[in-house]
Amino acid sequence: MKTMSLGVGAAALLAALAFAVPALTQDKPQPALRLAPAAPPPPRAQPAAPASMGHVQLTFAPVVRRVAPAVVNVYAASVTQVATNPFFSDPLFAQLFGNPQLRQRVQRSLGSGVIVRADGLILTNNHVVEGGTEITVALNDRREFKAKVLLADARTDLAVLKIDTKGERLPVVPFADSDQVQVGDLVLAVGDPFGVGQTVTMGIVSALARSQLSSSDYQLFIQTDAAINPGNSGGALVTSDGRLAGINTAIYSRSGGSIGIGFAIPSNLARRIVEGVEGGLKSGAPARVVFPWVGASGQGVTSDIAKSLGMARPGGVLIKDVYPGGPLAKAGVKSGDVVQSVDGVAVDDMQGLNYRTATHRPGDNVKMRVLSGKDAREVTVALALPPETPPREATTIAGRNPLTGARVQNLSPAVNTELQLDVMQKGVAIVSVSAGGIAGRYGFQPGDIVRNVNGAAITRVGQLVGILNGATRWDMVIERSGRNLTLSVDG
Repeated sequence: MKTMSLGVGAAALLAALAFAVPALTQDKPQPALRLAPAAPPPPRAQPAAPASMGHVQLTFAPVVRRVAPAVVNVYAASVTQVATNPFFSDPLFAQLFGNPQLRQRVQRSLGSGVIVRADGLILTNNHVVEGGTEITVALNDRREFKAKVLLADARTDLAVLKIDTKGERLPVVPFADSDQVQVGDLVLAVGDPFGVGQTVTMGIVSALARSQLSSSDYQLFIQTDAAINPGNSGGALVTSDGRLAGINTAIYSRSGGSIGIGFAIPSNLARRIVEGVEGGLKSGAPARVVFPWVGASGQGVTSDIAKSLGMARPGGVLIKDVYPGGPLAKAGVKSGDVVQSVDGVAVDDMQGLNYRTATHRPGDNVKMRVLSGKDAREVTVALALPPETPPREATTIAGRNPLTGARVQNLSPAVNTELQLDVMQKGVAIVSVSAGGIAGRYGFQPGDIVRNVNGAAITRVGQLVGILNGATRWDMVIERSGRNLTLSVDG
């Protein structure tokens, strides 16, 4: 293995480059230059011998020794049902006759995790454990534990696991304030790439606030050139003093390997997820994280939008819709205003605005700089939980119809926030689909909005259930990501 040592000598190099430049005047003739005999060069100073290894070698070994024991491997196993014959996977056949021709297939995924509490609380990515029926955590010392998923949040792609340490206190990685991380900072990525074993790579923070990588409302990534590869997901991105700056999550790659563009979820958002779990552990209630909202939808200000608004340069979030009685509405922000910053930090798109909100708690006050026409002002926004109006009326569809096995709810600001839908959406949405159920086989997905069944506009769950159970043919219109999809099924 080839190592690189950085020796002293930088000061000497800078001294050699520093020289005085004589001022030149041109208001009077200059005397002719006469070359004086060259003076002998001064004797070269003898370099001092290195006083310690620190003078000749830069190493992160002390940081790695502290951090590595708190980074774990996470193994997730899930069982899927696979049809032995493609004919038997037809939804109509399964609806009429069942589907006995299935076999089980075990799928396994590998990722990393970070111990953030000494009693065995572990942060990882949601996509590492999603769908897993058996989660195993392997510590740095090769001990293995069965893990329980306390919280899995698809919006942030974060999950919290718990292992039973029998009272043993485990090493942890303390949280850094990710808002203090700067482009150019040295960082280390620790994880288990490709399952080869724990690996540490070094790089710098290449960029901040990357939001174009995900459709999530809350993801604002730290970009780094520290090598991150498959298997690093859920591992630690740590600062040079050994604190958790982020959770390694994704890479940009055309080959499947690292090309120096990796992304991590900032630790400030990860800390909010852990706090939600800790609150559930204290109260005995199920762990959940409810993010405050601003009660508005918007879009980033592009160059064209900036010109139309008379702005000197693009930047900020153009507010499109404001929910009546929401936090922004109460602060006097209207449609057409531009939110430029939150607590002094610039925001350039709706994801950035939502992220800055999500790192706060309900009830907190934040300062926003708002541009209304030519007038800029600072407003105080009291963050609140989104209201659940109308009530959810959560129902799992049963009977003999295309939506059997789907769980549906009435849309409200609370449900819209959870499903990452537009704040003003109304109607009935699918929030989950049972594995192997009829709705799943017809292709229904969480987040689909049932707009119309047999010519009737759907506004409430009770209405939808009545129409589904009273028909023998279903002509349906489903809204998905702004597009309308149609489905016709004969009973």
